[in-house]
Amino acid sequence: MKRKRLAVFALIFLVGGLGWAGAQVLASGRGMQNFQQEREETVLYFSPEVFPDVEEIKEPTNLAFFSALTDKVASLKGRKVLRVDAMMSFEEISPEIIREYCKNNGASYAVLPRVKYFKVGFGKYVFSNQVVVSMKLYDAEGSLITETEYNTYRKNMRLLGSAENSVQVGTKGAINDLAKKLRKALRKAK
Repeated sequence: MKRKRLAVFALIFLVGGLGWAGAQVLASGRGMQNFQQEREETVLYFSPEVFPDVEEIKEPTNLAFFSALTDKVASLKGRKVLRVDAMMSFEEISPEIIREYCKNNGASYAVLPRVKYFKVGFGKYVFSNQVVVSMKLYDAEGSLITETEYNTYRKNMRLLGSAENSVQVGTKGAINDLAKKLRKALRKAK
């Protein structure tokens, strides 16, 4: 009788432990499909092209851009961000370069950003705190999927605040717009 109870207890403990570890889900075919769908997608982000080309604003712009990017992507599941510290021309990029970077980094997508500051006044270095953040989304083969542009002045009517804050707001807005356009394109494809 004790052996029977011990065997039943061990069986319950073993099955419960396997259920907690998720082992039986991977054994079924449906579990493997879910496992493959839940794997992380890697998105490659290049350093943003900063316009105007003034060396003093590039580093703070990069810090603000990637700070907003990591904050935004942290809320998304199944996405992994890779940062590439390579400056690429926003207008003139070849699919071969995108394909090579994606292949070498195991990325599913690549995003090419640009941050454009508004220039006000007559001076050489007089800038507004308003920015336009543009992004182009490419697949791993180097084909352009979609592009977006987020103007912090037109979208939020931001008159006050720092330029770094405007870059962060613009980056988050551009990522949201990019996600909306991507979802719409995927719905049309189905």
